[in-house]
Amino acid sequence: MKPGRIRRWLLARADKPRQNLSLLLAGFGLFAPGLGLVLLAERLLQDSWQRELLALLGLILVGTGSILAAFGYLCLSLLRLYRFLNDDRTHD
Repeated sequence: MKPGRIRRWLLARADKPRQNLSLLLAGFGLFAPGLGLVLLAERLLQDSWQRELLALLGLILVGTGSILAAFGYLCLSLLRLYRFLNDDRTHD
């Protein structure tokens, strides 16, 4: 990607706060049940392959949720700051 395209994409992404908030909330929505599955597997199930598969599924959800939430948070905070600092509109 060329620097101009990246800059335009970042500025366009900064102008979508609802989508960024949706990403943040979707990430939390995946993270919370994933953490619940890991805790459920750790506390309630005996040592078995089902326990390990449940914990693996939980870890996948936790990882995916963390990445989505982090991306949404960065878009909400840092890209808004980037938008403010790189505003090309004239100020009267």
